Amino acid sequence: MKLAYWMYAGPAHIGTLRIASSFTNVHAIMHAPLGDDYFNVMRSMLERDRNFTPVTASIVDRHVLARGSQEKVINNITRKDKEVKPDLVVLTPTCTSSILQEDLQNFVNRASLDSQADIILADVNHYRVNELQASDRTLEQIVSFYISKARKAKVLNTTKTTRPSVNIIGILSLGFHGQHDLIELKRLFEDLDIEINQIIPESASVNDLRLLPRAWFNFVPYREVGLLTAQYLQQELDMPFIDTTPMGLTDIGHFVQSIQSLLNTFGINKDYESYLQYQTRHTSQAAWFSKSIDCQNLTGKTAIVFGDSTHAAAMTQILVLEMNIRVLWAGTYCINDADWFRSRVQSLCSEIVITDDHNLIGDMIARTEPNAIFGTQMERHIGKRLNIPCGVISSPVHIQNFPLSYKPFLGFEGTNQIADLVYNSFTLGMEDHLLDLFGGHDTTQILTDTLSSGAEINWSPDALKELSKIPGFVRGKVKRNTEKFAIKQGHSFISLELMYEAKEKINSSES
Repeated sequence: MKLAYWMYAGPAHIGTLRIASSFTNVHAIMHAPLGDDYFNVMRSMLERDRNFTPVTASIVDRHVLARGSQEKVINNITRKDKEVKPDLVVLTPTCTSSILQEDLQNFVNRASLDSQADIILADVNHYRVNELQASDRTLEQIVSFYISKARKAKVLNTTKTTRPSVNIIGILSLGFHGQHDLIELKRLFEDLDIEINQIIPESASVNDLRLLPRAWFNFVPYREVGLLTAQYLQQELDMPFIDTTPMGLTDIGHFVQSIQSLLNTFGINKDYESYLQYQTRHTSQAAWFSKSIDCQNLTGKTAIVFGDSTHAAAMTQILVLEMNIRVLWAGTYCINDADWFRSRVQSLCSEIVITDDHNLIGDMIARTEPNAIFGTQMERHIGKRLNIPCGVISSPVHIQNFPLSYKPFLGFEGTNQIADLVYNSFTLGMEDHLLDLFGGHDTTQILTDTLSSGAEINWSPDALKELSKIPGFVRGKVKRNTEKFAIKQGHSFISLELMYEAKEKINSSES
């Protein structure tokens, strides 16, 4: 647990609530003080959902602190059980209410005596895991609960479907372009002649989880949520799973080949090579576009990539292998997935960064000065301050990442969206010339080689006028180098003379 004004992944209870609110007819009770109950507003705004978010806050106030929470929590559970008649009620504390060290499992046991719904306590350590890890664990907990329940009732359906089928695990509320990705995944599996047995947790019923074993295999599109569930189903029910994310032409090929190999083990011989070739040539425009004269403008361009492990690894591979762009460094804030991330990108970039400290990322971007950034909303704000364009490729999400128009990142249509994002994220020659011609570059912003630097540098009018004469495509670099020189020399004001002196020293050191 940490106190911060920015976090790449939220607190654990947000992950639990994302899973609970994704299922159909599941209600969550959040045991929390005022201030921790912002999830409802956030989800309603971002998802643009017409229905109320199925989360009730059981507020910890001074009365609760005086008498204890048991009566209030149990009353809230039983009241919601009668009002909305859910199939499942999930009780979760927050980091703050966990300090009280109350026996919430006892509350669940007591409430179960007077409720028709199933009631479980989210089995998450709120001090040790973040939002994504809690989502992964809560989904596994719910699935294992209903698989065990079905076994006891002898209604667990393990009869495989007639045709090859799949469970898609990990599509949930507040995902990065998740609903659009799901449409592409449905299209992919339809093209491959594979039925979709279940999609969990999005819009799924917990009562149908007993049908999960009917699928021939499971598919986890995002590593952050779903892997624990897939591993549980593999261990308990001997169900194989695929976790190759079909993002970019290279990994779409690996994804389809993995399915082909898996079906061969079931005795079904499939050859998807002609399908891949047709889709690459006719549906995806990215293959020929990356070899077109337009993309020659990207020759020599540099970029950095940062985000969750799934999207950051895939984006690094796309930039290097498919668009011939040099990635200076790639990183992820998913510290728990560091080993997998390193194995995926170590041959694709010069440096790998594993951190959840946005200040460190901001300083690295300022120091390495890439031509473009591909990251989260935080990196977009950093790019604005540094005048470096940024394409958002990963959570944390913003209202911009829930577009009304169709913008998937997965599948063949996703390759087109990514190609557009990459191309449009770079400030190219003609665009830069027009920005320079019409005064589009801001030369008044104060920049140093680190965003966390406390030094403030001011420019004289004459120096700014001279700076404006420099071509736009190198102006930012000249400005930053001049400010670095001024700081090293102990100056906080850059005059025209100091600017010329910096130019001479820098040029002589480079030669």
